[in-house]
Amino acid sequence: MGAAPLRSALLGALGLAVAITGMVAGLPQQAKAAAPAACAALQAKYPSLKGKTLVNAINPHTPGYETIDPKDPSKYIGFDIDLGEAIGDCLGFKITYTPVTFASLLTTLQAGQADIVISDIYATKDRAKAADFITYLKVFDGVLVAKGNPKGITGIDLSLCGTVAAENTGYVEVPLIQALEAECKKAGKPAPEILLFDNNANCIQAILAGRADTYINDVNTVDGAVKAYPDKLAKATAVTLPYSVGIAVPRNKVEFRDAVMAALTEIQKAGLQAELMKKWNLPAEQLEAPTLVLAD
Repeated sequence: MGAAPLRSALLGALGLAVAITGMVAGLPQQAKAAAPAACAALQAKYPSLKGKTLVNAINPHTPGYETIDPKDPSKYIGFDIDLGEAIGDCLGFKITYTPVTFASLLTTLQAGQADIVISDIYATKDRAKAADFITYLKVFDGVLVAKGNPKGITGIDLSLCGTVAAENTGYVEVPLIQALEAECKKAGKPAPEILLFDNNANCIQAILAGRADTYINDVNTVDGAVKAYPDKLAKATAVTLPYSVGIAVPRNKVEFRDAVMAALTEIQKAGLQAELMKKWNLPAEQLEAPTLVLAD
């Protein structure tokens, strides 16, 4: 499916996303920050990138990170969008976007249909078999439940036994929940059930409709859902996962990887990433210095 037809399909899920995006979409459009001075040296070091237009594969369903602009459905907004464009400004290239399902992000990159993935994707050793990762954020997950937490869910633990979790296809939370099956059986309890969807909005809708008991994902997404539906949803708790959020680049393009990592380092040194995180209501302590996550 091409970008235009897929964009039309994505608009079907925009209603719920608009409500969740409300807390950030109304932010004033700040003037684009100037690239750090050190970026001139990076453009001289990596001249092949200057003037290029690169494609960023995104799953635009995570308000605060990347989502369709409710004021202009032809555009995308969010922290990852701003950060990617800051990296492009630093290295002298422009970015266009191709929207895909989350599970297709890395396969799109591998197929050469995208040059980079900046889309709130957790950098894991398993995913590093498909792409090299440059980290930029720590991972904090929230546990979204119905108001009052009727099932008494306390995290990715035995409290999930016998519950229904709505999750995104391909997310790291899925195997973590699946791994509870043996523990639940040992405790004489039924295993958790998982309903898989292709975007955050449908997962949240599953709880609102009473089809699911919880949705475990990025804490900022969960907080946004609670703010959008304070009378219907709540955050049971927050959990720390042993992952980082990373930028994915092709494994066979080491020079490009090094250039992106160098640009990200300068953006962080200049305080630009911290400014963008503040703009999109991301906690300051979530910032992480760039590190590589590569396959063994």
